[in-house]
Amino acid sequence: MDASQYKDYVLTLLFVKYVSDKAKADPYALIDVPEDGSFDYLITLKGRPDVGERVNVAIRKLAEANNLQGVINNADFDDPTKLGSGKDLQDKVSNLIGIFQDMDFSGSKAEGDDLLGDAYEYLMRHFATQSGKSKGQFYTPAEVSRVMAQLLQIPASTPKATTVYDPTCGSGSLLIKVVDAAPHGLTIYGQENDNATWALARMNMILHGNETHVIEQGNTLADPKFRENDRLDTFDYLVANPPFSVKTWKNGVEKDYGRFDGFVTPPDKNGDYAFLLHMVKSLKSTGKGVVVMPHGVLFRGNTEAKIRQELVKRGYIKAIIGLPANLFYGTGIPACLIVLDKKDAVSRTGTFMIDASKGFEKDGPKNRLRSRDMHKIVDAFVNQKEIQRFSRMVPLKEIADPKNDYNLNISRYIDSSELEDIQDLRAHLQGGIPNRDLDALQPYWDAFPSLRAELFKPLHDGYSELAVEKADIQTTITDSSEYQAFAAGTTDTVAEWWASRRKVLADITRTTRPNDLIEEVSEALLEAFRPRPLIDEYGVYEQLMSYWNASMHDDVVLIVGEGWDPVAKPRAARTWKDKNNKTKYEDSHFVFGTGANAKRWVMDLIPPEYVIARFFPEEKVNLDDLVVEQEAAAQAIEEYIEEQVVEDGLLWDAADDEGKVSAKLAKDRLKAAKAEKAEAEEIEALNHVIKLFAAEAATKKAVKEATIKLHEQALAHYGKLTTEDIQALIIDDKWGGTISSRIGAEVTALGQALVARLLTLAERYEFTASDLDAKAEELAAKLRGHLVAMGVSE
Repeated sequence: MDASQYKDYVLTLLFVKYVSDKAKADPYALIDVPEDGSFDYLITLKGRPDVGERVNVAIRKLAEANNLQGVINNADFDDPTKLGSGKDLQDKVSNLIGIFQDMDFSGSKAEGDDLLGDAYEYLMRHFATQSGKSKGQFYTPAEVSRVMAQLLQIPASTPKATTVYDPTCGSGSLLIKVVDAAPHGLTIYGQENDNATWALARMNMILHGNETHVIEQGNTLADPKFRENDRLDTFDYLVANPPFSVKTWKNGVEKDYGRFDGFVTPPDKNGDYAFLLHMVKSLKSTGKGVVVMPHGVLFRGNTEAKIRQELVKRGYIKAIIGLPANLFYGTGIPACLIVLDKKDAVSRTGTFMIDASKGFEKDGPKNRLRSRDMHKIVDAFVNQKEIQRFSRMVPLKEIADPKNDYNLNISRYIDSSELEDIQDLRAHLQGGIPNRDLDALQPYWDAFPSLRAELFKPLHDGYSELAVEKADIQTTITDSSEYQAFAAGTTDTVAEWWASRRKVLADITRTTRPNDLIEEVSEALLEAFRPRPLIDEYGVYEQLMSYWNASMHDDVVLIVGEGWDPVAKPRAARTWKDKNNKTKYEDSHFVFGTGANAKRWVMDLIPPEYVIARFFPEEKVNLDDLVVEQEAAAQAIEEYIEEQVVEDGLLWDAADDEGKVSAKLAKDRLKAAKAEKAEAEEIEALNHVIKLFAAEAATKKAVKEATIKLHEQALAHYGKLTTEDIQALIIDDKWGGTISSRIGAEVTALGQALVARLLTLAERYEFTASDLDAKAEELAAKLRGHLVAMGVSE
């Protein structure tokens, strides 16, 4: 099946398993799970000929008990067109139930980390990616959702009764991210037009622990569900990612419900401002909202220009944030975030603008905001920071100026275009490197005050020349005391930051909330690097967060779930049968023996290299020396064979058709050569290569034996590890070592960037135009001389 089909089956069983586990663990659970509608009941159906039909009945009973008809019972587990028929359907449904059987969702979200929600989100992203434009718009990328939630700046003390509303809620992911940003939760309201997507939103809410919610189905513009008579209800917070530029937005719209009071009616063929004005009207007098819109709303003319002018004059638009292109699944065009804020709107004197269009990473066919990009956007907005070529507060006077005429296109106010690398004609004619190009590297000279004078000396007005050889630029930089001090200072900053947070990490228990933990640790890292010159604190932050997302988060979840000591123990590798009934083995750290009788061990938390490095350093050095000997023995064979396996070479007759020589081939040829009374040199060469093969075999055996012994020692040592040992291995060696190395790479990259730029400038202006003319004349003279010598010219 494609994603649009299998998601229904997977999400349905995910839902049934989740609510069943919750009901068993919590007698006060809000979802009523009847005995014959539970996941435990589904387990009893595995293998039955009528398993598909009975699963349908069980899920329908669960839906009826909770008024979820049409929400969780849309997948047909007895559909032969999708699942096959007879034994095929029976096995597929039974196996699918079995996949979920061993999972335990009773503790989901108890530790503040939404693993189940992450699984749901993964499926939604996969579905949106595969389904393309037709289904992409119902899912807002998680990174954009998180930014939008933080832009609302919800105070920590906000009570749960505070309302949040999404008039085009899709699968509900945006609403969930906003609720997660409020420590006490919020009261959720939403509306979604598409019936299948509305069902997803309902399931999503329950899977994320938001059982109490009001998500209505229907067309928001034609039939808004949240209204009193002909006036729209209002809410404290609002988020939305409406469909872009709907040409048929007026279909079924008979009333405007006060949306357009004080504004002109949006154009018939474009619904962007119809949605935006609906949202403005849906906010309380102190309400805040963040809305995704196409860039066109910022600059299109005619009716939309009049609406935009009125919104700006009323002060409703607090900020505009330009996002990278190709972020969203429904479209590849760039979008923007419009931050609405009615509180003190009349006294607003400007709009804060951010051009975040350059900050992203490629993720398959789409772009994605990185942790550093998200944090930089939020920091700039919250602190109203003016960052060159990124953000600034644009006064209302400037927006209203006739030359701009309320055009809000961000490029009018922030120039984020790439700086042009200008070729200097005077430098090409007279020599030297323009000081203008060197001045552009001022952040480096601020960090390394003496380095510019070491590298360059004045040549003539406005130009300099290298004071060192071009080939020595890199060593001059990296060997300078200031660069070394900068690198050491970075290492010290990392060490001080890590030491200041070590106790927080060592105190991880079952009550630790992983997301809160990384927020504390990462914010401290940002603060530690903000005062440091040159190095970008957001680049350092990204190094930590990318490691957190890739590995450290999973480690913390393991520790939270099982505790330091239990999770550090080795476990036997898992096995399973593939479709051909062949036994497959999980990738293992240690394997003793071969085949089915081999003992395979997996270390989830502490890979063996850390135990070996800390407790068996001498043994590791000895093993490394043996590996070097083995490689040298193999190299000696390769070189000797390459030298002698040539036509009429001493090993020519020992080689196979591909020119390869093995120990067996050499021995066979030696036996034949002796019988033939071949030349002594060939016999000597064969004896020599046989000795080389024997030496290699001996080193291989030594490496194998030493490896097994070291692995046995390390495996045995896991049982001797104390809690303090485990924490040292994880916190200091694994986490701390990895993060320190990653941040060190940032310093290396900065040095490499400076070297690359200076080499470019040095090579660009190495020769003047007259130098090149002289060289050309010299080469032409040489050519003429050669032609004369050849007799083809006089």
